[in-house]
Amino acid sequence: MHQDDRAPFDRALHGARVAAYAPGEFVGQESFTTAGEIRALAVQAGIGPGVSVLDVCCGIAGPGRFLTRELGCDYLGVDASASAVAIARERASDLPCRFAVAQIPPLPAGSFDVVLLLETMLAFADKDALAGGIGAALRPGGRFAFTLEEGAPLTAAERAAMPDADTVWLTPLDALTATLERAGLAITWQEDHSRAHRATAQALADAFAADADAIAARIGRVALDGLLAAHRLWIEWLDAGRVRKFALVAERRSAGARDAFEDPGRKGHVPRMPDVSVLERPGVDRAAVAHQVTEARLAQFDGRPLVQGLQPRRDHRVVEHPAEPLLVGDVALDVERKRIAVRQHPAE
Repeated sequence: MHQDDRAPFDRALHGARVAAYAPGEFVGQESFTTAGEIRALAVQAGIGPGVSVLDVCCGIAGPGRFLTRELGCDYLGVDASASAVAIARERASDLPCRFAVAQIPPLPAGSFDVVLLLETMLAFADKDALAGGIGAALRPGGRFAFTLEEGAPLTAAERAAMPDADTVWLTPLDALTATLERAGLAITWQEDHSRAHRATAQALADAFAADADAIAARIGRVALDGLLAAHRLWIEWLDAGRVRKFALVAERRSAGARDAFEDPGRKGHVPRMPDVSVLERPGVDRAAVAHQVTEARLAQFDGRPLVQGLQPRRDHRVVEHPAEPLLVGDVALDVERKRIAVRQHPAE
């Protein structure tokens, strides 16, 4: 629903929203996400004290206020709706939150540790422009934490059935992944919330229907009917798998990190940072690649060498394992690395 004048909708729907969520799970969000899901996504993105967060399309900033209160952060919320931002400012009067009214894109000037986008990815038809702006707004190593309505673009019939279809631009996950990679962002975590959001959509639809007369008195019957129709479609599409809901985190890679494995002449190379977990196993204290030039390039990822000098022949605690291919996901790169394990006790 278009809710440019947000105050009537906020007042009309508040009671039904509180009733639809489990105790403690409603924190002022205007979506299917729960407080627990919002917090889990924020933790995955590393939001905490001193972390600068840009909340894009924050609305009345229920999640932003919740995260500022729960986790602490340097929070800036941005939304195109002046009425929504006015509500957000009023309700955040006891919190160190800042707000701005602006169309997105472009994003506000500045450099942020985390960019947050909850339940509004589908509102952007041009996702390349959005991703480019987000990539530019993040510091190297910064995180983009967001939710995604995943699926093929709506058909003509689906667009005709969906109220305000001009704000519903679905995209497949692989297409969005490619869009993010072009902007220097690589997905590092994702979680499927489809089943949970189907249940939440049903609970909200039931609560709106139960309070229909009071809601219609505030926003009008036409707006209420559109709201219920949209929820019925989301329930149907989530049931059928037509749409899936994801929470995701993507990280901005530095240019050096993106280029470290990228060789235009070698199709086997992929422009992604290796998963450090493949270098960490029980008993492994160090990891080194066999080729010194490649080792130097890998060191760009965290600003220090991946291995320090350990001499297997001079220290009986050190056991050098045979070199083996370095993996990125399931792709074997033309990089050999060896593991160096350190025994806990001196050899007898």
